Amino acid sequence: MTVETPSYFKHYATPFKLVSTADGGLAGYSLHRRSGRFVKDNDKIDDVLWAQAGEIGPISYEGFVTETEALRRKYLRGDGPIFALYGTIDAMKSVAEEEGRRLARPELDLMRALYKRTFKMWEEEFARRDAGEPPSFTYATVLPPKV
Repeated sequence: MTVETPSYFKHYATPFKLVSTADGGLAGYSLHRRSGRFVKDNDKIDDVLWAQAGEIGPISYEGFVTETEALRRKYLRGDGPIFALYGTIDAMKSVAEEEGRRLARPELDLMRALYKRTFKMWEEEFARRDAGEPPSFTYATVLPPKV
């Protein structure tokens, strides 16, 4: 089976990315909700490649970014520009909810644009940290501690 990579999926409620490895194989990465990072998760590769329908399936890159950022916005809190942008999205959603309506097309477009921006900011931040540079901001999960 030939797979175009990178490929993007939703595995139940989790964004999943499939990439090619240097040796011609495949590697999978799932969003870790506590850290906001993508962590190696090869156990889901067969699930996403052979899924027929339902809770597992392919999504577009844009859908992958939106799903990822919606979860980061939901589960992570901190300081810095990423969280200010999440605050803008939260404010838009609150206004729409107070007015008893769905987000309008321009609001949805703005939300997607902000998610693209925050996605890139996270990628840059994780690359800096992986290179040994100090964090440019702090953050934590709102999920309860694992027992």
